[in-house]
Parts: sequence; C-alpha cells; structure tokens
Amino acid sequence: MTGPGDPPEGTPDGAPGGGDDEYRSVVFDERFVRAARLQEFSADERLGEHHAPAVKTRHAWLRPGGSRQAVLLVLLIVLAFGTAVYMGIRHPYKAPEAARAQPLRSSVVPLAPPGTVPGATPDDLFAHSPAAGYRTGAAGINLPPGLQRTAHFSDGQIVDALTIAKDYLVRSSVDPATLTGGAVRPVRLLLDTGQLDQFDRSMAHPDDNGQDAATGWLVRFDPHQLRLADRDVRVNGTMSATELSADTLDVAADYTFVYAVRPAPGAPPDAAGRDTGTPTPGAASLVTVRRELHFRIGRDDLADHRLSVVQSSLQAGPLACSSQPAGTLHPLLAGQHAGSGRPAGTDPYARGRANASLCGELAATSLPTPDHPLH
Repeated sequence: MTGPGDPPEGTPDGAPGGGDDEYRSVVFDERFVRAARLQEFSADERLGEHHAPAVKTRHAWLRPGGSRQAVLLVLLIVLAFGTAVYMGIRHPYKAPEAARAQPLRSSVVPLAPPGTVPGATPDDLFAHSPAAGYRTGAAGINLPPGLQRTAHFSDGQIVDALTIAKDYLVRSSVDPATLTGGAVRPVRLLLDTGQLDQFDRSMAHPDDNGQDAATGWLVRFDPHQLRLADRDVRVNGTMSATELSADTLDVAADYTFVYAVRPAPGAPPDAAGRDTGTPTPGAASLVTVRRELHFRIGRDDLADHRLSVVQSSLQAGPLACSSQPAGTLHPLLAGQHAGSGRPAGTDPYARGRANASLCGELAATSLPTPDHPLH
C-alpha cells in the first residue's frame, strides 16, 4: 500500500527519493521565503503599458541602510558646528580683559634753601649733617624685622615682594650710572610690562603733568652741571607690605637719600639759574632727596621679579623753584643761593596742572653746619 505522499505507481526505480530529488537543490526554505520582499503594482500601474518594469525602482535615499544614516549624521554635525560658531560670534557677553597695570601718578617738589649752600669736603659735610649716622648704599635699605604672613601670602612671599622693591630703590636711587643720567635699562627691567610705554615716554619727553616726569621714576642729575663727589650715597628710611587683595600686595617705601656733589668741569656758571650765584670751585655740597613710593606686586610679579610703581612723591633740595625738575634734578651747588625766582602764581579756578608750580623751602636744620650734632 502506498503512502499519502507517494505516486500511485510507487517510487521509480533508480531514484531513491523519487522524481522530486532533481529539484531538491532549488527548493527555498521557509526563512528565505519570509525574508523575500515583494513589490506589487498599484491599480494605475496594472492598467498602464505592458512594457512597464515589473518591479518599481526605489531611489537610493529611500533605501534603509548605513549610507543614509551616515549622511544624516554628517549633516547634524555640520549644523551643530555652524550654530556654535554663530553663537560664539554673536554672544552678548565678552570675555574679561586682562588687568592692566595702573599708570604712575607722581609729583616732584623742589626745596629752595634759606641762604647760601654750604660747601666742604664730602666727609666734613656728612659728618655735620643729619645724615651722619645713615648707612651707605643698599645697606641702608633694610627689610623690616618680624615679617609675618597675611591671609593669602606667606612670609616668604612677603620677603620676595620687599626684595623686589629694594632692588628698585637701589637701581633708581643709588646706582651711580642712573644718578648721572646714564642707562635706565636696569630700572626698566623691574617694571611691569603695562608701565613700559609710560616709562619710555617719561624718559624721552619728561613733563610735569603728574604722569610723565622722569624724576618720578628715578633720581638723576644733569651730568653737564655736576659730578658725584662721593659714590657712597647715604640712605635711611622704612618699608612695609600690606595685602590689598588675594592676589596683590602694596609695598610702601619712605626713604631719604643724601648725595655729595660738586660742579662738573667746564659747567656754565648759571647752570642752575641766572641769579643764583657762582658755584665755589672744587667744593662739594649735599643734595637731599626724599622719595615716598607705593608699589603694586601681584603673584605673577613675584615670579617675574617685577613691580608697578603707582605713586611717587619726590622732594629735593637745595633747588631753585625755577629749576624745572621733571627731567633731571638741577641742585644748587656750594656757594649758590635760591635767588629771587619764585614759582608762578597758581590759579585755583584754572583747570589743568594744579601742581605745576609747587615749591617748598628747605629747612635750615637739614643743611650741614659746623656745629651740627653727630648722629
């Protein structure tokens, strides 16, 4: 009896599986059939021309796959980048600008002597002056004892700040090359870069406008008028440091410098003024300069060994009131006097240079006298 799947005649001889075995290699399995995609014509397509293609061609954009996703991803990236660039250009808030150093504000006041400037040898002058007990040069600029840390600066950082200020005082007030109108580069190297333009302008075109006086930055004399009679400058004063903010220190310095000078060879007799008298040939005299300065020193300045000079007040004598000390100091020498020159009247109603005509009188006790007590 034959089975339900066998032909009535049975399986042909010589064919183990019957006649179906020759088609067994082309039979599709169930997974293949389910995965097959069928495209059926619409009614309009079926009524159209008979030579239309049996399968409708689909555009590459409509094919699902990695290429379309990659293109969309690229477009999103380009859109995001363009938006970021646009917002960066049109952002309403600007980045904060780097803090710049404050400009120097300075005043230079000549002190006129009450009489004739005394003259003698440097040793005699110093011995009979208030500077008799002063130290010489850098030894007279000492750091204050008992330094303590502040809220944001260690004691070591305080010492570093005071050391920078001391170096500035030595280079700008004691160095003979600076005093005689020589190179100013050693002083310039200690300044914050934000003050270099103002410093260069003051050296090239000094003015008594409160900002551009060369003598606001340093002490220097006219080399055509005088020479240093003693290279040992007498120095005395104080220095202190105060914290202004978490990143800035204020260093205050108040020092008096005393110089022994004599007339330069071939100096004109009226170098300090037309009616001040003739200097005593070969005799030395003393020039006293008091400098009160305020420095700003930040954390970056400590590493760079720089500072900003934000305030400078200089008083110097004996000088004539008409000496115009913005560029160089022109002290009266031994045997000279202040003369009749006095500063021009100051009009308090006029705007502008309110301090251009400042002049003071040098106290008689500050001049060397034979009976001046030793200190």
